[in-house]
Amino acid sequence: MSVEGYRGPQVCSIVGITYRQLDYWARTDLIRPSLADAKGSGSQRRYSYRDLVELKVIKSLLDAGVSLKQARTAVEYLRQHLGEDIATANLVINGTGSILAKNGDELIDILRNGQTVFNIVALAGVQLEVDTAIRDLHPVTPETGAGESPVSVAN
Repeated sequence: MSVEGYRGPQVCSIVGITYRQLDYWARTDLIRPSLADAKGSGSQRRYSYRDLVELKVIKSLLDAGVSLKQARTAVEYLRQHLGEDIATANLVINGTGSILAKNGDELIDILRNGQTVFNIVALAGVQLEVDTAIRDLHPVTPETGAGESPVSVAN
């Protein structure tokens, strides 16, 4: 059986984070690689496409000024309530809280704090950003006529 996935350096390039961030997030269980976890020296983590989208959501939250602690709370909530659709929602963020905007009619207070001025972080574009970064990482070549595929590892 073959397991496709993305190794740490590829993930960092696609998502726009450092390897140190990726390693820390894995060690602190913010996001663990779903295909293969590190099992000692010389082993490599393997991340799925869905992992890349979640990592990009986390990066987007941090870029919007959300603390890592708040991002962790928001991502845990999104995983529990949106599952596979984590990048389809919008988060409205202030300095102390987050509101999940699932659609035009529903707002959910994620961190249960008061209201102030909000920044809106649209997560729907995250998936497109990941797709574009993957295409950039695996460009179409004249010889093959297709981009290189993600790394495959036999089980």
